[in-house]
Amino acid sequence: MDTKSANFKKWFTFAILVLGAGTIYKVASLKSAFYVPMQEFMGLSHTQIGTATGVWSTIASFGFIFSVYISDKFSKKIMLPLALILTGFLSIWLATFPSFKVILFIYAMFGITCDMLYWPILLKSVKSLGDDHEQGRLFGFLEGGRGLVDTIVAFIGLGIFAWLGSSALGLKSSIWFFAIAMIVIGIISYFCLEHDEKVVVDQTEKTKGDTMAVVKATLKMPEVWLVSFTIFFVYGMYCGLVYFLPFLEEIYALPVALVGAYGIINQYGLKILSGPVGGVLADKKFKSPSKFLRFSFVVGVIVLGLFTFLPHKVLGIYTGMILTLVIGTIIFAMRAVFFAPMGEIKIPNEMSGAAMSIGSFIGYAPGIFAYTLYGNILDNNPGLKGYQIVFLIMCGFGVAGFIVSNLLVKKFKKSKSNGMTFQK
Repeated sequence: MDTKSANFKKWFTFAILVLGAGTIYKVASLKSAFYVPMQEFMGLSHTQIGTATGVWSTIASFGFIFSVYISDKFSKKIMLPLALILTGFLSIWLATFPSFKVILFIYAMFGITCDMLYWPILLKSVKSLGDDHEQGRLFGFLEGGRGLVDTIVAFIGLGIFAWLGSSALGLKSSIWFFAIAMIVIGIISYFCLEHDEKVVVDQTEKTKGDTMAVVKATLKMPEVWLVSFTIFFVYGMYCGLVYFLPFLEEIYALPVALVGAYGIINQYGLKILSGPVGGVLADKKFKSPSKFLRFSFVVGVIVLGLFTFLPHKVLGIYTGMILTLVIGTIIFAMRAVFFAPMGEIKIPNEMSGAAMSIGSFIGYAPGIFAYTLYGNILDNNPGLKGYQIVFLIMCGFGVAGFIVSNLLVKKFKKSKSNGMTFQK
């Protein structure tokens, strides 16, 4: 295959992956744009929304353990479309506005379809499209592309909601739209994606053929643990972004007309800018995703810390919106590349799936408790005080993240100075 054909195949595959990645989480993350309507029409409190998200994250985290065994065994051509279609049908069920117990079950199933069956295989597929010098850009453009698809699909859903009078019927219809989009894109993915190339197994190296041996070897790599906990602390900060929406509504009296639009921009639109910019900065400016993350933790903590104690009650609504979007931009840039350090490890291809699954299991673990914690804090500390506590906890994640990312940078620097590469 010539270079031109290879590049077309690479970016066509990337585009299909982005299309699926930008739609599969639309309903699982419904709170991002429809937080207030979920409270009004589905009768959910802050704590209940947080609990549902926590159940999803708990199942997802343990699902990542099982994904270790499937991510290197099943082709993306089968698993990615299957996950999209199953998530679409679960979303249709959620659109019936079932009881809270059923909602918890549906969110638990999202943990299987969106995360165990989809996410690690997506990450492995993206990682395989480039060498270690392209990882920051690939993952950055993945987030940027997801943001573009997210934003387009979300605004269509918001338009449906508004067209139907911002009513319960409008919310149900929006969920139906998201569900149909997932199913259609799942079908498209099946016909457009190719099967993964088979890895030729050297029988003299059992770790290539033995899943448990691969997992054990991966777990023995300190770099994998450091990358995983770097992801953990970025994600802990990221979990707090969704509360900027009710914060602006309660403290700044954000108009109803702007609530949905702000939520989409905050959770999805920022990816369009932050993802590619973060990826390019990581590769071109910092020459290392790990160094970029270390720097971003410092900036994020300083900006968020100062924001926490501003005199919010006397600031204008647009000032509040701009400041929260600035914080969101920093955190989204970090989130865009937080898996990219896996490429710096130079981990063998046959261990990529295990490394991504382990990184996902640890990295996304804050979702198990953070949303429930944040929601409970807001329910028990009404007004500005509750939000200040949430923002300070986010700062705590950032401080811890700086410490871990600094250790990771030093580890990579030491390995390079010694001329070391990973040996099985």
